[in-house]
Amino acid sequence: MIKSDNENITWFLKHFFIFKQLSEHEIRNKFMMRQLFSEQIFAIINSGYIRFGHGFPGDTYCEDFARNGRDNMVKSMTGYGRSVCEKNGNRIVAEVRTVNHRFLDLSVKLPRTLLYLEEKIKKKAREFFKRGRVDVFIKIEGEGLIKRHLTVDWHLIDQYVEILHQAKERYHLEETITVRDLLHMEEPFDIQEIEEEDDELEKTLMDTLNQAFIHAYEMRIEEGKAISQDLKNRIHDINKLVANLEEQREAVIEYYRERIKQRIEEYAREELSIEESRILHEVALLAEKGDISEEVTRLFSHTRQFIATLSMSDAVGRKLDFIVQEMLRESNTIGSKSNDAKISSWVVALKSEIEKIKEQVQNVE
Repeated sequence: MIKSDNENITWFLKHFFIFKQLSEHEIRNKFMMRQLFSEQIFAIINSGYIRFGHGFPGDTYCEDFARNGRDNMVKSMTGYGRSVCEKNGNRIVAEVRTVNHRFLDLSVKLPRTLLYLEEKIKKKAREFFKRGRVDVFIKIEGEGLIKRHLTVDWHLIDQYVEILHQAKERYHLEETITVRDLLHMEEPFDIQEIEEEDDELEKTLMDTLNQAFIHAYEMRIEEGKAISQDLKNRIHDINKLVANLEEQREAVIEYYRERIKQRIEEYAREELSIEESRILHEVALLAEKGDISEEVTRLFSHTRQFIATLSMSDAVGRKLDFIVQEMLRESNTIGSKSNDAKISSWVVALKSEIEKIKEQVQNVE
């Protein structure tokens, strides 16, 4: 456990040379080390001692490293991040909101003077998010990128004053012309907004937005942990139900055997010496119609694939959704094949768990 920001920085400086010398391939193959480093680096980042984009040696590398260290985690598509920066008389507010979506849908709302940054912001967003609806809001209070300039049409004012003097003489008016009278004239005055590019403001804006992205990304990870644990618990329950189905299969075959024998005896109204091979043949025919062994095998395979997919380092939501659809299809097949009361009861419970997983998967990136 990390106890202080100073200890974080000391740890970082001590171990920086280790992962700086590793190739990306080596890093990705060192899962435990990557997890340790990512926790330490994010703790340093959150402390505010180190900010990306401010010239710290290898800061971009560290940002990617810390973020990729969590790429093997299931991430939710719901997240929120906000960052505020006040600098040089400007107050920049960056907000990022993410919700469910089948694909990556980016929306950026900027002041008119900053529209040229839209594509740059979207490119940055793609570094953090692979799927979901992502809304980015940027608000700037202060001078920003606009300089206002007042222009006066003195020729028009001269004409106004001349007309007022003529009206005064013609109608024998005693009032004098004041500055207030001139300011009430709107036409001679024009305020022009001049857009000026400010590299420092742009850099500050992107740094602020980057922090908002990190906060949203971290929130998606935290919610993803809860979703992942819930999914694993439900898959565990599903495996127990499928194991019950597999065990009950043998009991069903024996039940068919006894039922066939009993019916033959009932029809004959007396105990008969029934040829065992004939009974087995009839049992085999019924068992084949109601055999669920293939479906059970595929369900076990699907649950293994599901758990393996949860540890993948890419957006896994759509793949998980496909696996769930296949699980639901297999459970429906089992339900339609079997007339056994226990199996029918377990199939109902099985489909209920799969439906709950299906709902959860809709929010996985």
